[in-house]
Amino acid sequence: MKKVVNRLVLTTAIIVGTASFGMSANAALPFFSSDKNEVPTLAPMLEETTPAIVSIAVEGTQVSRQRVPEMFRHFFGGSGEQVQERPFKGLGSGVIIDAKLGYVVTNNHVVDNANEITVKLTDGRELKAKKLGADAQSDIALLQIEAEDLQAVPLANSDKLRVGDFVVAIGNPFGLNQTVTSGIVSALGRSGLNIGGYEDFIQTDAAINRGNSGGALVNLRGELIGINTAIFGPNGGNVGIGFAIPSNMMKSLVDQIIEFGEVRRGLLGVIGQDVDAGLADAMNLDVNKGAFVSEVSPDSAAEKGGIESGDIITHINGLAVSSFQELRAKIGTMGAGSEVELTIMRKGKSKDIEVTLGDATGAVVAAREIHPALEGATLTNGKTARGNDGVVISEIQNRSPAASIGLQDGDVIVGVNRARVTTVADLRRQMDESEGVIALNVQRGKTSLYLVIR
Repeated sequence: MKKVVNRLVLTTAIIVGTASFGMSANAALPFFSSDKNEVPTLAPMLEETTPAIVSIAVEGTQVSRQRVPEMFRHFFGGSGEQVQERPFKGLGSGVIIDAKLGYVVTNNHVVDNANEITVKLTDGRELKAKKLGADAQSDIALLQIEAEDLQAVPLANSDKLRVGDFVVAIGNPFGLNQTVTSGIVSALGRSGLNIGGYEDFIQTDAAINRGNSGGALVNLRGELIGINTAIFGPNGGNVGIGFAIPSNMMKSLVDQIIEFGEVRRGLLGVIGQDVDAGLADAMNLDVNKGAFVSEVSPDSAAEKGGIESGDIITHINGLAVSSFQELRAKIGTMGAGSEVELTIMRKGKSKDIEVTLGDATGAVVAAREIHPALEGATLTNGKTARGNDGVVISEIQNRSPAASIGLQDGDVIVGVNRARVTTVADLRRQMDESEGVIALNVQRGKTSLYLVIR
């Protein structure tokens, strides 16, 4: 995946085919063994850690679909769609997190669409892997292998990371097995990068290149603090800006996959925006960072917990929240039913609120069942900015069918083919009764528009 951002290229760090090498500078890391004559080295820690970092090779078939204009359909047997299947091979990295059960974590984009997954250990063994589950929106996948004498990486509490902490990235860039690079934590809570649907990344200057996807970011104790996922860089090369999924987020997602076979995403039920200096000045707020709540969905976890529109969520379980995107990522990667303590600012006063998260999975499934074009949208009953009842798009997955037809977070569907819609039940009934082209009347802020589903 590549996206041009400020003349740089945002690239998920998986290698497919060939690529050019990038150059970067690495920070020197202090490490002293018990031997006073030994020079500073990370070797003792790495000797314990690297056996848990694996290489992953995948083979599969990629299916592409293209709509054929009606005038050309006789060339394709009258079909309205041209389907192409292309075989592919790819390389990436993975981390053993449970030696007894053979659990291996990697990125979803490493194993997506793979028909065959092979894990290669540092001792040379090659093992077939089974995919237990994955979450495309957070880019996490869980594999399982069967083997004796595996070694796992212990997990660290990524919530305790600080900017400036030394880190080491381990993976298989460009197919080069067991490559180690060093650096520091450059930033925390990075979001808005359009890498995935739920972004709360650790940023590091440790060199990460193509093929490092799914590899380990560890601290100086050899504990896992993140799963390497993407980079900024020209032509996919490293320039010292890499991103990793925090270990706590990964663990929450993996625990859900192990228990349910899928991610059952938590749902708070609020719509809002970032708090910035402009908003703080306009509303005379006492804080310049946080998640501003502009709307609370009826009968949601937020409403039941006592959150109100105009509140500013500043902390989750005691950890500071700097933006609405960060709030969304942290809540969305917690499991449904999780109990969460939120700290809010209301009229200049701080208050702690306990909430039990709802289940976003049901809402997303309901959207897909109503119409395939709505897949990826979370639907809740709510109101427009003008106070009218409608169906609120409280969340939407990147690159989903719902996003492709133009729906956005915060949109409110108020009509189908000029028929009024006030609830999700209304929406289902009207779309069931509609045939052919469907026009959704959407309120976006104070603007009314129509989105067409063909």
